[in-house]
Amino acid sequence: MRDLNIPQQRHPEKAHRPDNAQPKKPDWIRVKAPSGKGYNATRKIMRDNNLVTVCEEAGCPNAGECWSQGHATMMIMGDICTRGCTFCNIATGRPETLDVFEPGRVADAVQKLGLNHVVITSVDRDDLDDGGAEHFAQTIRAIRHRSPGTTIEILTPDFLKCAPEVLEVVVAAKPDVFNHNLETVPHLYPSVRPGARYFHSLRLLQRVKEIDPTVFTKSGIMVGLGEDRQSVLQVMDDMRAANVDFLTIGQYLQPTPKHHAVDRFVHPDEFASYEKSAYGKGFLMVSATPLTRSSYHAGDDFAKLRENRLKRLGIA
Repeated sequence: MRDLNIPQQRHPEKAHRPDNAQPKKPDWIRVKAPSGKGYNATRKIMRDNNLVTVCEEAGCPNAGECWSQGHATMMIMGDICTRGCTFCNIATGRPETLDVFEPGRVADAVQKLGLNHVVITSVDRDDLDDGGAEHFAQTIRAIRHRSPGTTIEILTPDFLKCAPEVLEVVVAAKPDVFNHNLETVPHLYPSVRPGARYFHSLRLLQRVKEIDPTVFTKSGIMVGLGEDRQSVLQVMDDMRAANVDFLTIGQYLQPTPKHHAVDRFVHPDEFASYEKSAYGKGFLMVSATPLTRSSYHAGDDFAKLRENRLKRLGIA
């Protein structure tokens, strides 16, 4: 089977970044191309329900494995983002009007896939007064109605340009996991996440816990963008100060030559060292491998996360 190639940007005419040579990937992050009956069945459900997945839009290297098991991370509110992060392969531009029927279609797909755990994410929607908070809440409620036994993980934007109370709308819908990725270390924000603010994102995660302490919070970063070890350890400390439960760390993979260059490929031993440090700092759950992504093995990780909380409370 051939190696999976990260798909090229869907809207190359929108690209405005200088070309960056893409170094050859080491063996430890090579994956096989997607195929098989399970993969095709998942793809058909996504197409039949007219749903967008971040797996495809962001060129996730784990798509073949996850889809073959009936797992797909659905991306709501369209496939055009109002931000232009230099690591991201999702198109930037003016999004279309929200589809009011989308929450129901997502719930229908979750039911057809028979998911025990689902991850819902979105593009940034700075064009909306609430950043899409109510749409997230409606999607959560629709899934709860159709599949009451399914646990729900959301991966949200930062709601940077919205009133603070919009976060309460999302949390009130009772997701099981609230994930918002910091993506990288603070000093790289101007070049990697120019439309975002590190401490705003950190405060967002902290406020989720203040609104509802029972919700698990989760955040992740990529390495290989130009950070150093000490800055990664500082991000861990910042997350723990915000009471984040679950940390993910994965290797950054450059989607196209127009995107931020890969600084280096981090060895699996270094990922193992980050995982050990993170557990030492008090995270309930850590996933740190080259192929780790926010929703990779999310269902299994959620079960471990819940178990680890009970153990810490002395219940299990």
